[in-house]
Amino acid sequence: MQSLKHHFLMALPHMEDPNFTGSLIYLCDHDHNGCMGVIANRPLEITLDALFEQLSLGGDDSPHRNAPVYYGGPMHKDRGFILHVGDSQAWDSSIQVEDGIALTTSMDILQALADGTGPEHFLVCLGCAGWEVGQLEDELKENAWLTVEGQSNVLFDTPPAERLTAAAGILGIDLNLMTRNAGHA
Repeated sequence: MQSLKHHFLMALPHMEDPNFTGSLIYLCDHDHNGCMGVIANRPLEITLDALFEQLSLGGDDSPHRNAPVYYGGPMHKDRGFILHVGDSQAWDSSIQVEDGIALTTSMDILQALADGTGPEHFLVCLGCAGWEVGQLEDELKENAWLTVEGQSNVLFDTPPAERLTAAAGILGIDLNLMTRNAGHA
């Protein structure tokens, strides 16, 4: 099995699952136990300021208070997943996805963001996406997704509405030109 950790999953235009239609997913883990990632292009209508307030973290002076919170996926929607630039060693519950990109689920990183001392580049996601062993591979065989190696500039420097297009552009593909219908020769 080839690991797709640090890869983008791009939903193809015929994706009908409303949880994933039009989604760009960044895969944070993929091994013999399954696969897990976060949707990186679906900001919710709440900002970190609301999250800081709900969690009583302060943050009134945080430079990050107007940052969007993202819909990370349909699983564990009550949990926060913070994808960020930096080292996983700095936080209590963190995994290093790729050199320079980590995923953290502990409250200490949210407190640091509220205090203005957290990572400069980050996505705060509520929920995640996950697949059981073999499930994602089956979906790939059914042509539900395109994959390409992840790039931090797409995650952190590209506006959310342009991330899916930017990731497809890595492959030289324009998803707007793809059709939902299959042809027969």
